[in-house]
Amino acid sequence: MSQNADPMFDRIQAAKKRLGGQAHVTPVMTSRTLDRRVGATVYLKCENYQRVGAFKFRGAYNAMAQLAEEDRKRGVITHSSGNHAQAIALVGRLLGIQTTIVMPNDAPATKRAATEAYGATIIEYDPAETTREEISRDLAKRHAYKLIPPYDHIDIVAGQGTAALELLEKVKSLELLLLPCGGGGLLSGSAIAAKNMVPECRVIGVEPELADDATRSFQTGTLHSVKNPPTIADGTRTPSLGEQVTFPLVLKYVDDMKTVTEEAIIEAVKFLFYRMKLVVEPSGALGVAALLSGSVTSQGRVGVILSGGNIDGPTMKLILDS
Repeated sequence: MSQNADPMFDRIQAAKKRLGGQAHVTPVMTSRTLDRRVGATVYLKCENYQRVGAFKFRGAYNAMAQLAEEDRKRGVITHSSGNHAQAIALVGRLLGIQTTIVMPNDAPATKRAATEAYGATIIEYDPAETTREEISRDLAKRHAYKLIPPYDHIDIVAGQGTAALELLEKVKSLELLLLPCGGGGLLSGSAIAAKNMVPECRVIGVEPELADDATRSFQTGTLHSVKNPPTIADGTRTPSLGEQVTFPLVLKYVDDMKTVTEEAIIEAVKFLFYRMKLVVEPSGALGVAALLSGSVTSQGRVGVILSGGNIDGPTMKLILDS
């Protein structure tokens, strides 16, 4: 472990304590078939088995558990296409905090239904007409709600980083860690954990080719954005990395960014389903897609975080029939 004090790593360790007894310590799975296909020993951290079916519970709980009593009474608002929405809604129910979620009208039906079942109020919008950030900011001002964004928030990042912390506590050392990237919360938090625990571990973020804003931002050092990209990986349809928090952290801690095709994402979801009996949503399969397609090559020990498993029936049928 690094001898240099890193306040961000301290936050991740504190988040782990806060999440004790609340978040699941998700399993790490392996596959001889996958290892043979990619020429490495691959460890899959199954956040599809996390509460709400995705890693997002970690950040949501870490952020909301630290709210002042006054903020809890006023309620929380966020904007999300699904997994963060479900996480905020569930944590709100657990902590007795009213939650309001701004969701696009094309959000996956299963994610919307789960969010409503957890007791959140949903504000629907058309992504072709306005942005979710504008709506949630306006509502936060009008009603004095506490805004907890999906990724550009220090406590969200710290909570998400506990996924890699758990993985590295279990497997001890990795040469490479692959993470999906939407807004960069999981990527930046996990990169901080990895670099503090195993400094020589290379950390690579993976995006769809159709939503490559973070890759372009990483390569140029200038924040790029993309509007509502038509990728099957709906969890990565974020417009950009977070300007205040995640973009600077990605530049500081991440070693590289790679992209994968829609075909590669579909093949990864199918491989995980048929070979490993794992239900993983397209966004969650990006690391495996990078390995199977050769976008990332590696020998030795490779960690991959399967970020979530919230996929609706029609989308899964479409993938499995393809």
